[in-house]
Amino acid sequence: MKLLLDTHALLWWLGDEARLGQHARSRISDPGNTVLISVASLWEIVVKVRVGKLQADIAEIEEAIARDDFLRLDIRPSHLAVLSGLPKHPDHRDPFDHLLIAQAISEDATFVSEDPHAARYAVHVLSCSDPAA
Repeated sequence: MKLLLDTHALLWWLGDEARLGQHARSRISDPGNTVLISVASLWEIVVKVRVGKLQADIAEIEEAIARDDFLRLDIRPSHLAVLSGLPKHPDHRDPFDHLLIAQAISEDATFVSEDPHAARYAVHVLSCSDPAA
């Protein structure tokens, strides 16, 4: 299975936060799965650090991505083609989310996210939280 982590899923993984449930955690840690990290997520992290909304060290994040054998996903023209065709939802305007969703669709990857808007798009979503018992 190919997984693309949403920015918050990446941060929750790296911070070992409980918001990333066991189900998602087991999929991410499964060596049979390929985990993709978009350069768009790295860009989003840097933007949030610069405006004071987040404290993170991008160099440490890059090292952790390599250590965990995750693959960095660059932005490709095929991703932008999918992005240009995504439906527009007036209450979901985050350009980073849109690009990540387009990348997941283009790469035929499961999008690991807690974003409630993601299900509105033609993308397979794996929730960060565990299913209700």
